[in-house]
Amino acid sequence: MAHEATRSNTVFEGEDILADRVSDIAGLWKKGEIVPYLGCNLFEGDPGFPVDGSSLGPALSGRVTVPGRLKGKVHEIAQYIESQKHRKTLLGLMEELFRTETPPAHVHRLLQEYPVGLVVDAWYSTISSRYLVEPGGIQISAVSRAEDRERWFRTERKTAQGWEPVEVPGKQDRVLYRPFGTMLPETRVLVSDADFVEVLTEIDIQTPLPAWVREYRTGRHFLFMGCRFDNQTSRIFARQIMKRSSDRHFAVVDGQLTPKEHRFFEREGIEVLPLCLNETFLPALSRALGSRSGEI
Repeated sequence: MAHEATRSNTVFEGEDILADRVSDIAGLWKKGEIVPYLGCNLFEGDPGFPVDGSSLGPALSGRVTVPGRLKGKVHEIAQYIESQKHRKTLLGLMEELFRTETPPAHVHRLLQEYPVGLVVDAWYSTISSRYLVEPGGIQISAVSRAEDRERWFRTERKTAQGWEPVEVPGKQDRVLYRPFGTMLPETRVLVSDADFVEVLTEIDIQTPLPAWVREYRTGRHFLFMGCRFDNQTSRIFARQIMKRSSDRHFAVVDGQLTPKEHRFFEREGIEVLPLCLNETFLPALSRALGSRSGEI
């Protein structure tokens, strides 16, 4: 029998606690102790590209015919396309699906106004790369072993002329970390089953994670926005990226939790804020941070 969705006991009760939680997060943010972790559900409307695995899978299979048994299995669909049509076809389809230059979401605007040392973006759109990395800023993004057997990620600095490779970010650099890869300045993403198998065989010993990220996260608090953890891959990545950080984290989730999400949040010390990200949480956080423009 399928499990019904449930609410986690990490969810706070009562609107009166909202102000306290937002105040806590804003205080940690100002002290440089918050690491925003962005998922795919950041937009109020349709941004013009797939916003989760359940929409990415059909978008890929709508362009290349795949066996019906793969329905709903996005990484297996990507693997089939890669195996039958070549890796270049798969990457070309990803570029096609995510080429829409949508304006930044509310969270991107807030991060532009109040930048932090590290942002994690665990989706494929180009928005964070375009709007959150200012000239002089750093992007670290995963690369598939299908393209590069010698490294797990690439590190690039954004300049007025484009992007240039760097060895290691400096201590004062602001970094955007993209654990699923990026399409800027060129497409290098983890999307097929083989891509993820390669990383998951090593991620428990942290090899695929950049040393700079591992050092920066120490003692800091993660703030998950636009994320759902109803599949094992998303949970594994989040758990490993936040490893050896603090023991207190936050997730803004509007909707019922699945039993597996419930257990994940409990085990990782993540307090769930059951709020609408764009209508409630971000305006409140903006006010707490002292936004010059008031509500977003």
